[in-house]
Amino acid sequence: MIADSLGRAIAFRIAPGQAHELPEAIPLVDSLPDVPAWVVADRGYSSHSFREHTWSIGAKRAIPAKSNEAPVACPDSIYTNRNVVERLWARLKEWRAVATRYEKTARSFMGVLCLAATLDWIKR
Repeated sequence: MIADSLGRAIAFRIAPGQAHELPEAIPLVDSLPDVPAWVVADRGYSSHSFREHTWSIGAKRAIPAKSNEAPVACPDSIYTNRNVVERLWARLKEWRAVATRYEKTARSFMGVLCLAATLDWIKR
């Protein structure tokens, strides 16, 4: 999920249940109409290809290295904003259908997720 600085959902994609979300990160960033100033993500998105992609589109990144990787620059003042997405997920998961994913298909779950994100956007 991508959130703006106010904690509103901008874009999201659904990954398969047993797969990591990292392969979805590059198309998600590419789907944005404008180049983001910063890409802030947790250690799970720390990969050379994702770092290179964010650099190639002109965005700065605040993604800390994993414990088994060489350290990279990650400004703490920017990285503290990562919790904006975590708080957004917490608000969306107040919807029981989002939290438990009752929908059998990805398409119907995406519909519920869009509805929850739209109503969250209106509230904010």
